[in-house]
Formats: sequence, C-alpha cells, structure tokens
Amino acid sequence: MFAIPLRQPSSMSKSQKQSSSMDDHDKPFQYEITDHGYGKDAVKVLHVSRKGPVHTIQEYEVGTHLKLYSKKDYYQGNNSDIVATDSQKNTVYLLAKKHGVESPEKFAILLAQHFLNKYSHVEEAHVHVEAYPWQRVCQDETKANANGLAPVGNQGSCNFSSIDNRSLHNHAFIFTPTAQHYCDVVARRTDPKQTVITGIKGLRVLKTTQSSFVNFVNDEFRSLPDQYDRIFSTVVDCSWEYSSTDNLDFLRAWQTVKNIILRNFAGDPQVGISSPSVQHTLYLSERQVLDVLPQVSVISMTMPNKHYFNFDTKPFQKIAPGDNNEVFIPVDKPHGTIYAQLARKNINSHL
Repeated sequence: MFAIPLRQPSSMSKSQKQSSSMDDHDKPFQYEITDHGYGKDAVKVLHVSRKGPVHTIQEYEVGTHLKLYSKKDYYQGNNSDIVATDSQKNTVYLLAKKHGVESPEKFAILLAQHFLNKYSHVEEAHVHVEAYPWQRVCQDETKANANGLAPVGNQGSCNFSSIDNRSLHNHAFIFTPTAQHYCDVVARRTDPKQTVITGIKGLRVLKTTQSSFVNFVNDEFRSLPDQYDRIFSTVVDCSWEYSSTDNLDFLRAWQTVKNIILRNFAGDPQVGISSPSVQHTLYLSERQVLDVLPQVSVISMTMPNKHYFNFDTKPFQKIAPGDNNEVFIPVDKPHGTIYAQLARKNINSHL
C-alpha cells in the first residue's frame, strides 16, 4: 500500500546520534534493524463543506506511518517516544475539522508536516490517502415519469463533467467507481522537500476495434497468430511524482492525467485511434503527461491485457451459421502485463 522512497536521511543531529547510541546497549551486536516504522491504516473520514445550500463532500481512507529516530521501543520495550496509533487516528479527524479538506495531496501534506512539526523525535512521516469517488447526482437522473421510470433515451445520458451547476444536485451524491485517486506523501526532517506521489488505480477500459498485434517473434514456442483487429481491454494503474507542487491544482492535474490516458486509448469519439500494441499506447500516454504537466518529473504505468477470445462457432454451423465476430469469452487469467516508467532526464525517481 505504501510507496517506498529511495532517498535516505543524509545526516543526524548530535542529540539524534546520542539517542541512537543509547539504543545500542541492548542491541545484539550480530543484528541490526535496517528499516522500521509503525502507524494507523484505513482511517476512514468524511468531510462535508457546507456553503449555503451547496454542499461538497470528500471521503478518504487514510494511512499514517511514522519513523522515529530512536529504536528503543524495539530493543528495550521503552514506549516513551511512541505517538500512539490511536492518537494518529484522532489527528486525521481533528486536522480535517480544523483545516478542511481540499484534495488528497494537500491533506496528506498537511498531516505529514504536522507530525514533523509536533514531534521532534519523528524522523519521517509517510501519509497515504485514497479518495472515494463520489459525484453529484445529475439533474437527468432525478427526472422520472409517473411510473418512476426515467424518460426513454435518458439512461446513462448524464454528463458528470458539466460545468452548469444548475444541472447538478446541491447535496445528493452518487458513488461512481470509474477509477480511484490516491496519493503518498513522505516528509523527512533532513529533507526540506517532501515527496509527493499521486496515482490512478483500477481504470478499466475496453474498445472493440482498432487494436492489433502483429509481427512479433515467430519461433517454435509461438502459438498466437497475428491479430490485425482485436478487442483491447485493460485495467490501468498509474502513478507519478511531482518535482514541484507550488500553486498546483492537484484535482485538476489528476483529471488531466486520466483524460490523457483515455484519449490515447480511445481517440476521437467518431474516428477512434489505432493501437499497434499496448506498449505504444502506454508510451504515448506517459509522454503526453510529461508534455502537458511540467510539474511531473516521472510517471509509471501498468496495463495488464484483459483478454476477450473469439468463441469458435465453426463446429456449430447448423445452429449459428457464418463467421463469429459478436460473441467473445472473457478470460482474465492468465494475462499479459505491460509496464513502463518514463522520466525526464537527470531526474531521480521514488516510484
């Protein structure tokens, strides 16, 4: 669940070194704790912002992990430096009450900096936030006839990207799990710049044509024929790291990345776009994110192939004559997995 940062604290103060040496007297000389930490996971919080009749909600699942300079809780059973995980849980609620909630990234940064500022013996704070995908109920979805049925032709017609607030409900919401927005923030006392990683998880997409896979290695192990037109389906997992977060609209940036992925997968609504391979589609998406968002230093994306195999109707010509290009068998396992990380040159990544 938690991303593992690559950078390590570069130095310790005199008091921190003394604290570390105090731990050593009960440490077995042949062993050493090389990584440690603790925290509270899956803290669920709902924040409601009430501005007149229009309400806005944010529901998060939050994890907070702390790394202390001292390891005396491990070596000696001395708990005097431990900020209880119950206190960490309460901190989530109290900071949400005091400061409000705008985006997963800003709330995670607020929490991480709080732990460093409040407790001088905390070396590192790592906060993970997953946002629940609530959207306002659209006006079209509340329309119904006398029988309680939606008008013909309105099913699924609601445009959730509408900027006309009159068409969106003031205080009613619908759960729309198209994809999950999450982030990781790591703040270290020895590093003035926190690590901010944002991601998209579980974005499942499918298109029925304009995907091919041909001219791959042809050897004695190959059984898959060239595929000039196939169903292309995948579940996109994507994460990226910001080199700068000053004045950044995190929610807009997340939506921008999502839109770029969908555009490179689907193309124009009437024309589409050709996908010669999953690899090429993935690369085009990552490259465009770096082109459009200069604050992003590196992006990583995984696209597993969710296969839909054509059902063979040849033995059943008396029942279903002709070729079959309408009925497919969904096969999730086994599946191919394609991934790549694209970075600006001379940038160190924590992904």
